[in-house]
Formats: sequence, structure tokens, C-alpha cells
Amino acid sequence: MNLDDFTKLNPKDIGNWPIIPKVLALCGLFVLILFAGYWFDWQNQLADLDAAKEKESQLRETFISKKKQVVNLDTYRRQLKDLEQAFGALIKQLPNKAEMDALLTDINQAGLGRGLEFELFRPANNEILSEFYAERPISIRVTGNYHDLGAFASDVSRLPRIVTLNEINITPSGQTLTMSAVAKTYRYLDENELAAQKAAQRKSAKEAKK
Repeated sequence: MNLDDFTKLNPKDIGNWPIIPKVLALCGLFVLILFAGYWFDWQNQLADLDAAKEKESQLRETFISKKKQVVNLDTYRRQLKDLEQAFGALIKQLPNKAEMDALLTDINQAGLGRGLEFELFRPANNEILSEFYAERPISIRVTGNYHDLGAFASDVSRLPRIVTLNEINITPSGQTLTMSAVAKTYRYLDENELAAQKAAQRKSAKEAKK
């Protein structure tokens, strides 16, 4: 068949068409049905299928993550217990409010025990509050020889409570040396102080929202 034969076909009498035009017409109709099905229905279903596959992947990852947590639950509990014990040990190194005066005495005695002469020992009037502890700076100035000053610094570092020496400055003073420093002591906040601090934070947050 040539092109002229196709132009002579009667669309109202498809049943009498030759076999080749019939096959071509059926193929064209099949392609048209497929396209119409995809356009009006299948493309939405495919999009839903892709979304379902992505959700399945996310759920699978979540399941694997939760499963690992369950498998390692005992390990996490032991780690938490270890952290609580370590935190408790650190807290024990912080004196409470009633023990601060004794700590100040310990620092003073550490210097006197090394034969140092205190020219200045002035605890700050105000404490610097943190989340669960308070920091109190103490300005000190002591005079003595090099070895005694070093021994004093070592003694302070070995106190049962946490004390740090900061802003250290050593200058010659005749036959001796003078060391100026800021010793910082720390104490933990009691329950009343923690409650007051949280109340102040909530109040500040409310005022900030206004």
C-alpha cells in the first residue's frame, strides 16, 4: 500500500480496511489510551507511589535508629550513671554557702604555712552566678621567695575544694618576690537559690515578650 491508498480509506467503514491500516489504527488507539491514562490518572498514582517509597525509607531509618537505641539501652544507662557519679564528684568539690568561710581560711593558711606575707587578701563582695554554681574572686598579694610562692600555688591546687589562681603577676620586691593574683573559688547553689534563679529567668523571659 502507498500513501494514496491510505487517503482513500473510509473512516466509517473500518471493518473493510486492509490488515495493515487496521493494525496501525489499533496501535495508534492503544498509544492514545496509554497517554490518556497516564495524563489523567497514572501520573498522580506514580507521584503518590514515589512519596510512599520516600516515607517508607524514612520510617525504615527511624526504625533502625530506634532499634539501635533499644539494643544499646543498657550501655546508655551505664553511661548516664557514670556521668551522674562524675557530676556528683565534681559537686562535692564545690563547697556550699556555709563552707565558704572555711575555704577562705584554708587559702589563707596555705600561704601562711609557706611563710608568705599577705599584703592583700580581699574576697569580692558580690558573687558571679552561673547555672548551678557561684564564683567568688579573691584578690591576693603575697610576698616571699620563689620556691615558697611556687609551693603556695601547688598547695592551693591540691585543696579538696576547687580553687584556681588567675591573672598571676610576679614582680621583684627587694630580696623577695611579690605575687599578685585573683584566686577564684566556687560553690554550688542551694535549692532556694536555684529556685530563685529560675524564677528570675522566667520573669525576664516574660518581660522580653512584652
